[in-house]
Amino acid sequence: MSRTRYYTASSLDGYIATDDHSLAWLLSRDIEDDGPMNHGDFMSGIGAVAMGASSFNWIRGQLGQDQWPYAVPCWIFTHGSAEPPEPGALPDADLRFVRGDVTAVHSEMVTAAGGADIWIVGGGDLAGQFADAGLLDEVNVQIAPVTLGSGAPLLPRHLELRLAEVGRNGEFACLRFDVA
Repeated sequence: MSRTRYYTASSLDGYIATDDHSLAWLLSRDIEDDGPMNHGDFMSGIGAVAMGASSFNWIRGQLGQDQWPYAVPCWIFTHGSAEPPEPGALPDADLRFVRGDVTAVHSEMVTAAGGADIWIVGGGDLAGQFADAGLLDEVNVQIAPVTLGSGAPLLPRHLELRLAEVGRNGEFACLRFDVA
């Protein structure tokens, strides 16, 4: 059965990006590719992806306009701040631009995932929307030894969690929580 999982990194003071959406603070940290709670192992169980417009725009800016990192269907939740790529620009990408309530597309995501999990990529507010709808099952956060002072919060709302796993990977404290 598919689980909806929010997997992200955070600064020690609870931000996932700076005010200008930069992740430079994250990319300068040491993490082991095969260490505890690593991205590769996590991705092996993912069958669909959901992300907000800021995450989509950041990924496109980092990789270039002709590259896409995910081989699974990806829903981009936007309010007009992310534009679909030109036809043929990302021929292997299955991108679905949507607006509105996450509940309306969650069952479509579960079907597309084919029994694998759904990953909420970055965007604490988007993860919070899934939580508000009772659709978020798990929160995985890798905490970096840096403070940002402000930025995009990890989860900008109240959410009750149960600690399920703790690990260390390179410089990161890795935590996995089940949504209570």
